[in-house]
Amino acid sequence: MPPRRLLITAGHTHEPIDSVRFLGNRSSGKLGSELADAAARAGWHVTLLMGPAPAAPTEPGVRLLRFVSTADLQALLDEHFPSCHVLVMAAAVADYRPVRPAGAQAPEGKIRRGEGRLTLELESTPDLLARCAAARAPGQLLVGFALEPADRLMASAAEKLQRKRIDAIVANPLRTMDAPDIEATFVRADGVSRSTPGAISKRDFAPWLLAQVNDLLLSRAARP
Repeated sequence: MPPRRLLITAGHTHEPIDSVRFLGNRSSGKLGSELADAAARAGWHVTLLMGPAPAAPTEPGVRLLRFVSTADLQALLDEHFPSCHVLVMAAAVADYRPVRPAGAQAPEGKIRRGEGRLTLELESTPDLLARCAAARAPGQLLVGFALEPADRLMASAAEKLQRKRIDAIVANPLRTMDAPDIEATFVRADGVSRSTPGAISKRDFAPWLLAQVNDLLLSRAARP
């Protein structure tokens, strides 16, 4: 059996305000990078789509492609999602972006400081994971992430799992974004859920998550 193809998105997006400013978040991309390395060591064919974050995989077998904005990531997903067996959407994609960046407001590409307030009009970015789910081929497995405050984490994860029509979601609290460790629950659409043994390092979490993905693949293959 040939190696399975894993597509991972990681890091954050920069949504341009003008040629030098952007909207973004603090996602480091470390978790996705660790997952890519663990999967490559386990024999997967891995493509990692990484935003403008400092993290990078160390395994030479990982194919690394960079994106900056949500639009860039959308184009890469359109190209690479159809040929993958599993998509793990770990990227922290911006929910909003400026409607008219740069040129429409500033001929020089940079908005100059002025007196008073500056108002930015924002629009929603496309839901890339739901978009992939709607276009999936039979047998493709999709895993998402839910990053929420602890008091509503599981409820939000269950809602996202159903709304996006994906196979599983990793529920993890907001503090994970800046922390070296992670305490998460892998929630499957078939009702099965498994949690990490407390908080573990992101390096240790990568093979743990990969094991959950493998178990889900095996359970699907065993269905009549």
